[in-house]
Amino acid sequence: MKKYVICGVSNRALEMFIKPLVNEFSKENKIVGLLDADPLRFSICKEKYPQLDQVPTFNPEQFETMIDQTKPDYVLVTGRDDTHVEYILRALHKQVNVITEKPMVTKASDANKIMQAEAKSKGKVIVTFNYRYSTFHRKIKEMILEGKVGRITSIDLNWYIDTYHGSSYFKRWNRSRENSGGLSIHKSTHHFDLINWWLDQKPEEVFAYGALNYYGQDGEMNPRKESGRFCGTCDVRNDCSYFRRWNPRAGSTTVRDDHLLAGVYEKDVPYTNYRPDACIFDEEISIEDTYVAAVKYDGGSMLSYSINFSAPYEGYRLAINGTKGRIETTEYHEPSRIPFEYPEQKIDYYPLFGGKETIELVQDPGGHGGGDPILLADLFLGPDPARKYEILAGAEAGAYSIAVGEGVWRSVAEKKPINIKEILFHSEHQLT
Repeated sequence: MKKYVICGVSNRALEMFIKPLVNEFSKENKIVGLLDADPLRFSICKEKYPQLDQVPTFNPEQFETMIDQTKPDYVLVTGRDDTHVEYILRALHKQVNVITEKPMVTKASDANKIMQAEAKSKGKVIVTFNYRYSTFHRKIKEMILEGKVGRITSIDLNWYIDTYHGSSYFKRWNRSRENSGGLSIHKSTHHFDLINWWLDQKPEEVFAYGALNYYGQDGEMNPRKESGRFCGTCDVRNDCSYFRRWNPRAGSTTVRDDHLLAGVYEKDVPYTNYRPDACIFDEEISIEDTYVAAVKYDGGSMLSYSINFSAPYEGYRLAINGTKGRIETTEYHEPSRIPFEYPEQKIDYYPLFGGKETIELVQDPGGHGGGDPILLADLFLGPDPARKYEILAGAEAGAYSIAVGEGVWRSVAEKKPINIKEILFHSEHQLT
C-alpha cells in the first residue's frame, strides 16, 4: 500500500488525482494527508470524498510535521504553480518521492535547484505531462522510434486556444508571471516537453516574438477601460463580446465549466480570497497571449512554434520533417465549442519516396486525448511493462521544458536569442 499526501487541494487535485485515488486505485494506494493554506478547501474535499473524512489536514508551515506523522511514499504537488518549488524541495530534503503537476516550477533557476536536490536525495520527481500519453502522441513517438522519418530535421507546431479556454488564464492567478511564469511556462511547457520527448534531444537556444494582443486594458474588445471588474458583477458585461459569446443573456449555465465560470459569485466558488471571474481586460495583466518561437536542439533539429490564446477554435497542427519522410496531423479540441464541420484526427505519413499512408487510430477514452487514464495507471500501478519506451517524465524533462518556456518570454523581453543552458544552470540569471 503506497501512501500519498496532497499539497494544494485545488480543483485539479480533486478531479485529476484524488478522485481516481479514492475510487479506482484505492486497493494499492491511500491518501494520508491534505495540505493547503485555505481550510475551506479541506471541507469541500471531504464533502466530495467522504472516504477522506478522517484524513488529517495541515497548513503549509506544517509540511515537515505532516511528513513525520504520515510517513508518505509520495508527496503529490497540485497547488498554484509558484508553490511547487517549495514543496518539491522540502519533500526531497525529507527523502520522499514527488509527483508534481506541470509546470514543475515557474523559473529555470528553481528547476536547477530541484535537479540538484534530487541528485542528493533518495526521493525522485515525476512530472505529470499527460500530453505524452495521448493516443496520437504515443503513436507518433513509436513511428519516430521505428525510423519512419529518419533523422528529424525540423518540426512545425501551431497551437490554438479558443476564447472560452484562453480567457480563463486571464481571469485567474495565471495572469501574473509571478504566480505562473507566464503562459509560455504554464501552458507551453506541455508542448515543449512533447517536442523534447519526441526528439530525444535537448534544446540549446530559443528566439521568440510575443505580444499581448487580445487581453489586458488595451484589448480592442474592452467595453470600458476600468480595472477591478468581475464578470459576475460587471455593469458592462452585456457590451463585452467575450462575455456574450459564452454566456447567454438569459443566464443559461449550459456553456459554463471550470475553465471560465464567468458570471458566478463567491458562493459558487467558496474559497478564501479567490474568484475565477476577474476581468480579462484588467490593467494588471502583463503576460503575453501570442507567441512565435524558433528553438534549436543539440541533435540538429529545429522547432518552429506558435500559440494563440484567442483563436476561434481549439486544436493544433503538427508537421515533423526528417531525412526519410514527413508526419502530419491536425487535431480539433472541444467539439462542442466548434461551430463548423471538421475532420477527425488522423496521422498522415509521407515517405520521402513513395506513396502517402494515412493512419487511423482507435482513440482511448478520457481527458487530454485519452492520456489521463493511462498516465494515472502508470502513476498508481507502476509503468506499463508492455510498453517498450520510457514515457513518465522526471525532473530533467520538467526542467528543460521550463527553460524553453522562460527562454521564450525572456527573448520577447530582451529581443535576443536565449541560451537554454545559461538560464538553466547559471543561478545568477534571475527572474525579473
